[in-house]
Amino acid sequence: MTPIVSIIMGSTSDLPVMEKAAQLLNDLHVPFEMNALSAHRTPEAVEEFAKNARSRGIKVIIAAAGMAAHLPGVIAASTPLPVIGVPIKSSLDGMDALLAIVQMPPGIPVATVGINGALNAAILAVQMLSLEDKELEAKFVAYKEGLKKKIVKANEELKEIKYEFKTN
Repeated sequence: MTPIVSIIMGSTSDLPVMEKAAQLLNDLHVPFEMNALSAHRTPEAVEEFAKNARSRGIKVIIAAAGMAAHLPGVIAASTPLPVIGVPIKSSLDGMDALLAIVQMPPGIPVATVGINGALNAAILAVQMLSLEDKELEAKFVAYKEGLKKKIVKANEELKEIKYEFKTN
């Protein structure tokens, strides 16, 4: 099985956040890989990864980083593939990472999700892949329908909760 999505994190301390992305990709049967690479501690490995990702069959990269958060941008600078950045809440409530990832110079975009938003990063990757994969698109549509059903059910359950002044 050849991975088509690569999940990259600056360190394994990001794994508790990034597991949400991995779980969605796994649930939708999207082949993926996970690696820890650091823009600051292993810059040569990051550049090699980014330059070779496309030739290895990767179609979308999800890159997570906290603090200075250079990893998504460094990867985006070295590949034509779409990069989705996940700012990790580590210091300054994650605002430093969010701003570092979202404020990229012209020509080097990184699609950026919210702080610790790994699940949304995976959803965005699946949406990109679904443009050319109708089977994956059908799985994703079913996933979205499941989200809708959860809310409808939750709303029905709320109707059963009674308060003296609750009107519905």
